Amino acid sequence: MSNPYLVPVAPKPPAKKATNITLATDVYLEAKDFGVNISQVCEQSLREHIQVLKEQQWNARHAQFLAQYNQTVEAEGVALQEWRAF
Repeated sequence: MSNPYLVPVAPKPPAKKATNITLATDVYLEAKDFGVNISQVCEQSLREHIQVLKEQQWNARHAQFLAQYNQTVEAEGVALQEWRAF
């Protein structure tokens, strides 16, 4: 049951920071011809690239544990294997 006195608050969008980028003129002109919002495309692309970098960083930090875990699974099998339904 929801509380009628609580009003949902929309999360604030992240603050923006103006920046300059350098693009090849042909790319810039084609993007403008297609009505591409260059800032949005750059931001989304950077978010995706940053996510990939974070995943790589996590994998590198945990590589030793993952290798040891995989070695244990290969030697002993998956924990509680006899109760798995799949």
